[in-house]
Amino acid sequence: MKHSTNQQTRRGQGPARRIGRTLALVLPVVLVLSGTLAVTRVDWSGDPSGSVLTASDVSAAGASSKARARAPQEVLRDKLLTELQEENPGVALTHLQEAVNGRPSLARHCVSIARALGRAAVRVYGPTRAQSYARPVCDTSFATGVAAAHR
Repeated sequence: MKHSTNQQTRRGQGPARRIGRTLALVLPVVLVLSGTLAVTRVDWSGDPSGSVLTASDVSAAGASSKARARAPQEVLRDKLLTELQEENPGVALTHLQEAVNGRPSLARHCVSIARALGRAAVRVYGPTRAQSYARPVCDTSFATGVAAAHR
């Protein structure tokens, strides 16, 4: 009787063991292949138009890349340069000071923005008139920009 019990036990575990072994061999291969296919479907060039993302993912990816491309100090500088041309350097310097007071993280960019305003003021108004707008915004960097552009 013992012999027949062992055969029955082995027979009962036989198919399960074969399925288990098959899965143990096949499952990692399937996972690796599916992961490889998923990676190859991603558009690594950065152009969201050719990727397989959903529409909401594409718009979010486009918005984040635009936000990265335009840092806050660049946006502020461009806005102030436009104000300088449309109004005068005094208005642009006042808005620069207000922006730095409102957003202290911009303080480290204040000097470069003020110098850019000084150089632009010389191009628009000439050195003498541009210097007349100078005030102590960002440690007189506007005046430094005027002087540098005048040389």
